[in-house]
Amino acid sequence: MTDIHPNQPAAGQTSRHTLHLDRLHASLSDPAMTSMNFLNEVAIRFPDAISFAAGRPTEEFFDVADVHRYLDVFIDHLRRERAMTLEEARRIVLQYGRTKGIIHDLVARQLAVDEDIHVPHESVVVTVGCQEAMFLVLRALRSTPQDIVLAVSPTYVGLAGAARLVDMPVWPVQGGEHGVDLQDLRTQVKAARQAGLRPRALYIIPDVANPTGISLDVDTRQELLRVATAEDLLILEDNAYGIFTGDQRLPSLKTLDPDRRVVRLGSFAKTVLPGARVGYVVADQDVQDLEGGVTLLADHLSTIKSMLTVNTSPLAQAVVGGALLTHGHSLLTANRRERDLYERNLSLMRAGLARHFAPFADRVSWNTPAGGFFLTLTVPFEADDALLERSADKYGVLWTPMSHFYSGDGGSRQIRLSFSQGTPESIDTGLERLASFFADCC
Repeated sequence: MTDIHPNQPAAGQTSRHTLHLDRLHASLSDPAMTSMNFLNEVAIRFPDAISFAAGRPTEEFFDVADVHRYLDVFIDHLRRERAMTLEEARRIVLQYGRTKGIIHDLVARQLAVDEDIHVPHESVVVTVGCQEAMFLVLRALRSTPQDIVLAVSPTYVGLAGAARLVDMPVWPVQGGEHGVDLQDLRTQVKAARQAGLRPRALYIIPDVANPTGISLDVDTRQELLRVATAEDLLILEDNAYGIFTGDQRLPSLKTLDPDRRVVRLGSFAKTVLPGARVGYVVADQDVQDLEGGVTLLADHLSTIKSMLTVNTSPLAQAVVGGALLTHGHSLLTANRRERDLYERNLSLMRAGLARHFAPFADRVSWNTPAGGFFLTLTVPFEADDALLERSADKYGVLWTPMSHFYSGDGGSRQIRLSFSQGTPESIDTGLERLASFFADCC
């Protein structure tokens, strides 16, 4: 009998071409790129487990009827405010659309109403979620192998993934109790330049950050802008959770930005509808060409987008636009029920942790965010992926190892708890299960 080589087809079979991972883009074998998939797979394998893992908005107020209603509102807006015929309005919503988006003016208006941010419509590029916004900006900034992006550590894994896809290293900066260690920022910028690298921007979530739940105070925000000017850095401000900070809302970095150092990254996934996959980037920075001409950075991001996703679904944009119009261009108004629910859940989480974890008071601690979706639990053991699987399998409770949000070895004794999708019953039962799990681990 003749042995058949593993890659040699048997008689009657056709040859199948095999690709080799080491000859594909390095991001495909980067562990950081698999974090989201791993966490999703664990949730799928243990569907009966109570989840404190996923950072998803509540589904309590989802209503398909709202989608149709918002679409009708936007169509009516096109006919009344832009003097379009019904045929023209239908074409705007159903045909290929403008690369920068069809609701850019409504996004700019929302920023003015809710955030006191005043930018020209043309500085707004509507994107396929905030993830595309990150990719576009990093792709534009990465012009040489020496270019890097700084990021407060721990950081959102989506930023690390987008940077990996454009071959742009992420250089960590310590977070600390105020959300960013400004002295370490200066130190890291200096160290990067001494290593022959070119820091282009700092990525930061200033309000109830993912994953930590920490917010920057006003003094830190203002000093951060001064450091950015002194070090010639852009700031990439991701503000997905700023609406959900209760009565303690602080001015965004873009609101305080006097020199247009801040590129604002935004999303309607948490505030309107995650399934719409609509985000945006505000890029009002001037770009000067070799002949002295000046254009907006947004125009160049639009050029990249035209070769990436062509345009963001006009139908999805119309739903978001209709929601903004319905609520007077205010996401604060549109999310009154959601804000109340998240504030309730945060209060329940804090009370539940104090009650169920009283026996571990000397070994376990947690922070007290001003809102958002997450809080951080510090534990006396290595909280890794294997332990997460044990927690899900034996105790029926899911959480996220904080190590997923670090580029190095950080966060090994911390976990992220999400409370955005919880109910009073699931939060209490989940924390009871988590405490039982801790009793065995401790």
